[in-house]
This record gives sequence, structure tokens and C-alpha cells, in this order.
Amino acid sequence: MIVLVLMACAPPKLAGTELGATDAPDFTLTDGVSGRSVSLSAQRGEVVALTFLYTTCPDVCPLTASRFRAAQDSLAGDAGRVVFIAVSVDPDRDTPKATQDFSASHGLSTNWYYLVGGRAQLAPVWSAYGIGVQAGSASVTHNDAVYLIDRRGRERVLLHSEDLAGNLVEDLRSLLRAGD
Repeated sequence: MIVLVLMACAPPKLAGTELGATDAPDFTLTDGVSGRSVSLSAQRGEVVALTFLYTTCPDVCPLTASRFRAAQDSLAGDAGRVVFIAVSVDPDRDTPKATQDFSASHGLSTNWYYLVGGRAQLAPVWSAYGIGVQAGSASVTHNDAVYLIDRRGRERVLLHSEDLAGNLVEDLRSLLRAGD
């Protein structure tokens, strides 16, 4: 019985790069899908999966969005306790219409935000999360980071696109079970 109590109190073991439990840098941006203002700190009480995408991406971004949708499906009844957030890395082309189309094409609507803004608004968020962005004429090069943030607003783990299929759902479940 004592062992069970100790295991219940132990922090969850997470895949990916564990980040400890430092406060996630807060930001407020506009959701391109709804037009509403969204701040990271307002998501406290929920587990957050935070990534950085652009709507015209030919490879990693659509894969990440698909993995987010698959995670929502796998989490079933617990999916409502996880907020999925994408921050644009392409302020020139990620218009509200583009983010709406991208979100719809990947089946993302519930507990999903695709945050947009001008370069001056987005660049500090990229910097706070170590996202390097280089815009070209037709594409954008950027890190494929997915940060998992616990219910207290702390960065817990960093995943990359190759980790999402095997680790995203299990890490989200672990964070949902954690007593924080």
C-alpha cells in the first residue's frame, strides 16, 4: 500500500527531453480561427501541447497537425482536458482564412488554437521558446518543437516530429494523471 502511495506522488516519467518544471513563457496572440485573443496563462488548469507551424508547409507541419488530431482521438474523453496550440511562424501568409482552412483540413476545431500576428508580435514568442525562423520566398525553415506544458503552466517536456507518433499521447496521459 505504501508503494502505491509513493508511486502516485512521484512525478511522471516523460519521453522526449524533460524540461524540469519551469514556468512556460506567457504570451497573448490572436486565434486565426475564431479571431479571439488567447493567452497561454489562461490555459492553466489544462495540459497544453504547444507547437509552431505554418499553413503552406509541405512536410512537418501537416504531420504535426495530424498527430494532434490523432492524439485527440486517442485521448477520447480526456481530450477536453488538453489544449492544442499552434503559433504561426509565417506572419505573411498565415491569414485567418489560411489558418481556418488548415485547421478544417486536419479536423482540428475543439480545444485548438492557431495563433497569428505580425512579425513584431510573433518574434518574441519564437525567441522565448528557442524557435529559429528563416522565411524564404515560398517556404519557412523552423524548429519542429512541441512543448508539453502541465496544468500549472510549467514546461515539462520537448518533443520533435519523429517523437509524436509514439510519445505524444502517453506523455499527455501522464501529465493528465499527474497531481502537479
